[in-house]
Amino acid sequence: MAPHRVGIIGFGKIAQDQHLPAIRANPDFELLAVSSQRGLSPEDAKYTFVDYREMLKLPDLDAVAICTPPQVRHDIAKQALQAGKSALLEKPPAATLSELEDLKRIASSARKTLFTAWHAQHNDGVDAAAKALQGQAIKRLLITWKEDVRQWHPGQQWIWQAGGFGIFDPGINALSILTRIAPQPIFIKQATLEFPANRDAPIAASLVFASGSVGEDLRAEFDWRQTGPQTWDIEIDTAAGQHLLLTKGAARLEFDGKVVVDETPAEYTGVYQQFDTLLKAGTSDVEDMPFRLVADAFMIGKRVPVEAFED
Repeated sequence: MAPHRVGIIGFGKIAQDQHLPAIRANPDFELLAVSSQRGLSPEDAKYTFVDYREMLKLPDLDAVAICTPPQVRHDIAKQALQAGKSALLEKPPAATLSELEDLKRIASSARKTLFTAWHAQHNDGVDAAAKALQGQAIKRLLITWKEDVRQWHPGQQWIWQAGGFGIFDPGINALSILTRIAPQPIFIKQATLEFPANRDAPIAASLVFASGSVGEDLRAEFDWRQTGPQTWDIEIDTAAGQHLLLTKGAARLEFDGKVVVDETPAEYTGVYQQFDTLLKAGTSDVEDMPFRLVADAFMIGKRVPVEAFED
């Protein structure tokens, strides 16, 4: 079978660091085109566009990976699907839940694949943790997701604008892991969101979860002001006395103190393997629960002003 001819829309840091190497390493994909407002493009792209709408006119383009800021993804994905192209959505998949629901409808009508690429779910520790927790009750949960925004989003102002998600841009990765491994549904019970005085998106968040069990202690701490080593940890104690520790963004898993998974993160390898499977089957995978938890945090969260932040 011929490889899927794919285009990248939005050629920023995530596209260059993750999508491009994953596409190059997967023989089931061929990079046909790149669209970048700055005119950036790798040498192996056959076509380069400034306006993505010109890319969508290519008759031999099968699919696009949309790596733009979330505020504009709905319109771009809508046009791609209506042009007969399947679409992979970087996270967060849209600016609102209503937009994502609309894209599901359009993809179904167009009979094209729509894929919400929750890349953190493809770390090796995630499936192993889900299996270990199956049938268990979580008694204690502590998510610690703290990183340096200046390292991962240098000079990117869209993340601080309304609809840019702020700390939930990385925090949604932790939530995507949690919703995949949790044996019961998870809900937001309380949220405290810290907004810098000069920003429209939060720089830190404290969450309290509920899952329906009695006596549980389920919390998350997200912060974008961490310097030095970055922290992407999920610690879980079950009612049966088991202890799980996911670190390195879920690339490493310890179970009752024993290391059972410890691999180099290769999230986007798994993303494109799954995209290939979906494209060949002509089906979609639109998972929205991590997105819903973020929306709930904004909906019920207490807003706390903090000092201005400059990057």
